[in-house]
Amino acid sequence: MRLYLQIQPDQAEPVRFYQLSLEQDLLGGWTLYREWGIQGGRASLKREQFLSHTEALTAFAKHRDAQLKRGFRVMFSQGADASGR
Repeated sequence: MRLYLQIQPDQAEPVRFYQLSLEQDLLGGWTLYREWGIQGGRASLKREQFLSHTEALTAFAKHRDAQLKRGFRVMFSQGADASGR
């Protein structure tokens, strides 16, 4: 599952992005990748591991909702339930 969000601040500032990816690992656990930064520039990446799919989906939704409240807009979604509502 993948979700890509962007926010367009003032015209003088570059576009910022936030990306969430949820993948199952080889041992049956789930990894949530969160990447954010400036489009075409520096970015940061964090990884969280979960034992159950339910916990991973809850974390995915929590981070998605937090970014939507900050003004980010969904630009691309892939996978089940990835859409920004």
